[in-house]
Amino acid sequence: MTNPVDIRRKQLAFRASHRGFKEADLVLGGFASANLPGMSEAELDEFDQLLGLADQDIYDWVMDRARPDTNEHDALIARIRAFVKGGGAVVDRA
Repeated sequence: MTNPVDIRRKQLAFRASHRGFKEADLVLGGFASANLPGMSEAELDEFDQLLGLADQDIYDWVMDRARPDTNEHDALIARIRAFVKGGGAVVDRA
């Protein structure tokens, strides 16, 4: 039987890579593929919440073009930004 957390990781990976906005697909999908396996359930919850936000907003935050209205996802956005700047390397949690 498959672990429910593994199923959730697969669902999140799919959502991250099928956003409908190619650049977001590449950034979020790549980050998900590299980082979801090592994420805790709390981190999965936060990533799930982030994926519920608008693609363009997430992309602008990750590309450092804009700042979110709240600091709720600052650490996760910083991890994704470091992933992008690091050329797709897995980023340790700070």
